[in-house]
Amino acid sequence: MITGIILASGFSRRMGTNKLLLSIDGIPLIERVISIVSRSKLDEIILVCACDIVEELGNNYGIKVIRNTTPELGQSCSIKLGVGKSSPHTDGFMFFVGDQPFITEDMIDSLIDSFEMSNCNAVVPLYNGTRGNPVIFSSKLRDKLLSLTGDIGGRKLLKEIGTDVVEVSFDSEMQGFDIDTQEEYRTALILQQKLQK
Repeated sequence: MITGIILASGFSRRMGTNKLLLSIDGIPLIERVISIVSRSKLDEIILVCACDIVEELGNNYGIKVIRNTTPELGQSCSIKLGVGKSSPHTDGFMFFVGDQPFITEDMIDSLIDSFEMSNCNAVVPLYNGTRGNPVIFSSKLRDKLLSLTGDIGGRKLLKEIGTDVVEVSFDSEMQGFDIDTQEEYRTALILQQKLQK
């Protein structure tokens, strides 16, 4: 059993507005992610959010929604909320960010397959040789995930576990594209137009 946890309670400081509600092809970023994740073979999906509109979108898809009332504590707070509310039977936690609109269910399923075929502590996607999201952590690391602090998230944990990580390469760098700035948002709109041609 694999639990997907969508982290959606950041402040979008570099964007200057709630980036999760920006639209690509008429669909808010966070809804694109929720929709794609919902079509994958994840067994459980949890959305951690701090915004009424995002919460409503999660409820519309029938996934478990958790309200983060202390987002100022950083990404680790959302991680701990998601892990803490996950099924006790889960074998792994797959963490998604809400601003990665070009991931696909096939890519998600490929990462899950790699995790299930190995006995590793984590599975990480590589986009053009660079690590990105979503990352799967084994439930063996549950206590370590629950002890994270600040805004570092799982990167600190990946450093700690060192070589016990499976890396899965993807040809399309676009799948790893995330949006933090207005410029990146404009780039995403151009990429979407190319996809539709």
